[in-house]
Amino acid sequence: MKSSSLRGTSIRLQVYLSHAGIASRRAAEQIIAEGRVCVNGVAITSMGSRVEDGDLVLLDGRPVQLESRMLHLALNKPPCYLCSSSDPQGRDLALGLLPAAIKERLYSVGRLDYMSCGLIFFTNDGNFAGRLGHPSSGLEKEYIVEATGIIPDTVIDAFNCGVTIDNEHYKAKMAVKTGRKSMKIILVEGKNREIRRVFSHFRLHPCLLRRIRIGCVLLGDLKEGESRSLTEGEISKLLGQGEKNGNSD
Repeated sequence: MKSSSLRGTSIRLQVYLSHAGIASRRAAEQIIAEGRVCVNGVAITSMGSRVEDGDLVLLDGRPVQLESRMLHLALNKPPCYLCSSSDPQGRDLALGLLPAAIKERLYSVGRLDYMSCGLIFFTNDGNFAGRLGHPSSGLEKEYIVEATGIIPDTVIDAFNCGVTIDNEHYKAKMAVKTGRKSMKIILVEGKNREIRRVFSHFRLHPCLLRRIRIGCVLLGDLKEGESRSLTEGEISKLLGQGEKNGNSD
């Protein structure tokens, strides 16, 4: 099973994997470094390797081909769903909520932890995932948070002015209180579990953490567990944001 989609050109192996819906380019580089990819029977670990028309690419012994179509989906993830391709603990996967008719291999763009809910993207477009996931993209993510207890002003100040926890600095683009136990937060870089770590630092617990916006895309009235395709206009704006901030990948 060989690919005939390159039409006489050659591309970097990590780009090929991303265009085949395996992972984003950065994640594909890790897969290559782990020695899981073979081209024409030769294991490849170098980032400089290229794929040409007619080359046989295998990942973990299985053929890889370029996708015939690129998908860009928005999902309203409920709590207690994992944004991963598999889970040894057998927990429910957000991927399982996508339409069964989709046969392409999709992966999530960005982080949304197990207990958090709201807007997340799934795609097989490595260029799209790479631009949106790059730290320089400047892409805003907006969240609403409800806590089990009253949120003191010190928490708002910490998000707006910055706070260092276990040698990691956290700072929101904007944080405002919307009620005694609720707030809205806009992040740009979005470090792993940032909101939960800051809440925990102040001995607070978020009983609801929902992402309601990524860049120009709003969660809107999309119901939990439901998905929709991004519009061409949304995709163009999202990619334009990445280009504007110097991410050309």
